[in-house]
Amino acid sequence: MSRDTRTDGGIRDEPELKRGPLQRWVASTIKEPEKAYRAMFYVATLFFLATTLFPFYFLLVLALTPENAPLALFPTTPRFSVFLDVFERVNFLRYMFNSLVLALSTTVIVLVLASLAGYVFGRLQFPGRTPLMLLVLAISYFPPAAFFVPLYQLFTGNVIPGVSLYNTPGSMILPFSSLFMPLSIFILTTFYGQIPDGLEDAARVEGTTRLGALFRVIIPLSAPGVATAGVLTFISVYNEFFFSQLMNNGQPGNWAPIVGGLLSLQRAGQFQVTYGVMAAGSIIAVVPVAILVVVAQERIVSGLTAGALKE
Repeated sequence: MSRDTRTDGGIRDEPELKRGPLQRWVASTIKEPEKAYRAMFYVATLFFLATTLFPFYFLLVLALTPENAPLALFPTTPRFSVFLDVFERVNFLRYMFNSLVLALSTTVIVLVLASLAGYVFGRLQFPGRTPLMLLVLAISYFPPAAFFVPLYQLFTGNVIPGVSLYNTPGSMILPFSSLFMPLSIFILTTFYGQIPDGLEDAARVEGTTRLGALFRVIIPLSAPGVATAGVLTFISVYNEFFFSQLMNNGQPGNWAPIVGGLLSLQRAGQFQVTYGVMAAGSIIAVVPVAILVVVAQERIVSGLTAGALKE
């Protein structure tokens, strides 16, 4: 392409300055800013995927690499039998079952109690509601280690003679419920407070009680918030380490969760630490949580976004 320039002697054609690919892209984005926004979105997405998926990929490479073989970005001779070794060396299936039972039980308890508390804080007016809500949230500010010594004394029968919950599900479900309930109460309070009063009043006119209106009207209309609180509680309990490790002796028959299984895999080797088997066990342990997140991702996203607005 060329451009015309006028001189004293007439009109003369001059070649247009040559531009590189980057200069042409910059010039086009000045005319169409949407291109720059799309480019920034793609760069941020690729960076996020690379940083979040790389640890999981490294676990997969570590699991598939044979023992005494150097690590490589792509294993030349992958060892898929390592995933079967996880279940042969320890009773890993029982560890997973224990974690699932503990997580499901805690989630049910938290949702029931948090729904009642969320209804009270979100829909009822009473003196001291805000200070009491702050007091409930303050429980989540304390580190779990601050509760271990008194709870250990209580669950081992040193406080109440004859009452021992050590090596039982209760020694983990009770602390889990108290630690993860404040967040669920806060989420459900926000959702329950957004339900129009007319819907509950119509249910009350039909003869239902407040409790009936909660379970028949409020909770179904707040399904994204309930699902968000339930999924977050399940994931937190399933991945919990501190109380899971200290409230039992690590044996699968004593309700030791998935953490105990991963530590047992560490000691499964005869003369060395079996990093490949531990990596395979970690991948297997993530599968239930990954399935749950994939199934409930729409509910989680809608719950987190809808709960951020007060209408």
